[in-house]
Amino acid sequence: MREALIVSAVRTPVGRAGGALADVRADDLAAVAVRGAVDRVSFDPARLDDVILGCTNQAGEDNRNVARMAALLAGFPVDVPGQTVNRLCGSGLQAIASAAQAIKAGEGDAFVAGGVESMTRAPYVMLKSGEPWNRQAPPIADSTVGWRFVNPKMKSEWTISLGMTAEKVAKQYGITREEQDAFALESQRRAACAIREGMFNDEIVPVEMSRGKAAPVIVSQDEHPRPGCIGRQARRAEAGVRGRRQRDGRQCQRHQRRRIRAAARRRRRRGRPDAARAHRRVGCCRRRSIDDGHRPGSRQCARR
Repeated sequence: MREALIVSAVRTPVGRAGGALADVRADDLAAVAVRGAVDRVSFDPARLDDVILGCTNQAGEDNRNVARMAALLAGFPVDVPGQTVNRLCGSGLQAIASAAQAIKAGEGDAFVAGGVESMTRAPYVMLKSGEPWNRQAPPIADSTVGWRFVNPKMKSEWTISLGMTAEKVAKQYGITREEQDAFALESQRRAACAIREGMFNDEIVPVEMSRGKAAPVIVSQDEHPRPGCIGRQARRAEAGVRGRRQRDGRQCQRHQRRRIRAAARRRRRRGRPDAARAHRRVGCCRRRSIDDGHRPGSRQCARR
């Protein structure tokens, strides 16, 4: 039996929900990755036997065989096939396993395999009614995560959410919340350290995004909290002091307060300041008074 070897491994940057990659379609992201994988080793894509991609959602722009769409968008010859597999969270791993199995079985010599997903662009989905001229509001579901349109014949415990699954696993194996937090914190600390030292630079393929007439924006690094934030959280954990829960699991409270203050400054510059804050500004109301027709909190007040 032949051995299956990995000769090239790349990925796109990882963004937050609604972050830097929010405007990029899932099939475009996949096209960047599969093109980068063959270009890194100067491999002729015409020699590929198949492109296999795992995709869990397949409810929006990643529908209808996203692997085939990615291969075409990457500029591969039209006779290179593509197939999409779905094993939920194990879809990308299943795609790689399927490619390896095909090579060992002698069904091909070269494959591109991986996974693709964009949860930011996952759509809301709506069922069609089977009745003619139905005036009832159709069922609607958010396809971002979890089950939707569950068959009523299935047991409720079979279709629980990811969060409930984690709770059941933690209870079954006796994993405490403190142990989970410590594991997550250490994972974030290692990721921040790896990004800071450039360990992922060789495997990341930059994504170029067009912003109208402006110069294109190139995303070439993962969105990640600053190393200093993670370091402080790690020091708190080592001292036995449990820090506040990070917003969205990524940014610490200090960065959140900075964003709030920056948003307040932008609102004041746009001429919609809070009246009390506007009057505390030096020189705002020393020159004019209420009797002179000055209105607290007005645009005129904010500009003084």
